[in-house]
Amino acid sequence: KRCLREANIKPTGPLRASTVKIDAWNHFGEPHLPDENKTSITVPAPKVLCLIYTVKNSHSTSIRAIRDTWGGGCDGFLAFSSSPDPRLPAIALQHKGPESYDNMWQKVRSIWKYVGAHYLNDFDWFFIGGDDMFVLPNNLRTYLASLAYKDGRADPRNKKYYVGRRFHNLNMERTFKKNRKFPRNCTLYFNTGGSGYALSHASLRKYLTVADDAEHCSPTDTTSAEDVMMAKCLYHLGIRVTDSRDLQGRERFHMFMPGRLYNWNITDKNWYFRFNPWGLKNETDCCAPDSISFHYAKQPAIVRHLQALLYHCE
Repeated sequence: KRCLREANIKPTGPLRASTVKIDAWNHFGEPHLPDENKTSITVPAPKVLCLIYTVKNSHSTSIRAIRDTWGGGCDGFLAFSSSPDPRLPAIALQHKGPESYDNMWQKVRSIWKYVGAHYLNDFDWFFIGGDDMFVLPNNLRTYLASLAYKDGRADPRNKKYYVGRRFHNLNMERTFKKNRKFPRNCTLYFNTGGSGYALSHASLRKYLTVADDAEHCSPTDTTSAEDVMMAKCLYHLGIRVTDSRDLQGRERFHMFMPGRLYNWNITDKNWYFRFNPWGLKNETDCCAPDSISFHYAKQPAIVRHLQALLYHCE
């Protein structure tokens, strides 16, 4: 509660809305404008399909909590599980290899193929993550609309975007280069699956044309690092990660929960420090006020508590 209050994290509007109010100037690297020139614009809200990967044991706990809270704020919501359940709805997909965390890449590949076959033309954006996320759907729509507007009012059905929380895993990048699976003179940034990432309609459509490309898209690999594998494949297509920070360099997608981010020791040179070569922020700068997602919301009670703090409590 303290972090939400002091970092001024709040919804950009109602859980569901047909329009969003955007600040096209509020992106990292944009020119700093005098306050009198920082105007907001109301635009139509893009349509976003939210996709969650999960397992049967989480249907009555994590998935139910998501459906009862933020899931209803998405324009569409689907869970992909080890077992079907039309009440959620949860869809069981066949994929190569076992149903396990270490085979997450194959599960995510099957999700993208299913969505491409059945829902591609119905949505502008596709947001995917695990069942331990908390998401502010209207903040997601607002940011995506602002990003497209900043880029000359781009149409996500034509312009390729890959948006989330950037990381850089140098060790994995070196392994890819050693095995000649990634260009030696390039840097592989990826959007972590922990806080979820979004593909524009155009990016998903393009990915589906090369999903089984053995040279660049690793269609037979067994690994938990689905997010890195996706980034490697998209890089081959010329689709790069978007820097999703706000004008002041505060992150919008988050690997951890608000309290942990607020109190993070930014001098501790652990894996999180190494994965963020552009630097970390904490305390009141830990999170953008229009933050979109938080990872490690593992308890259903925490999901409901966050929803209450953000939408129902003063």
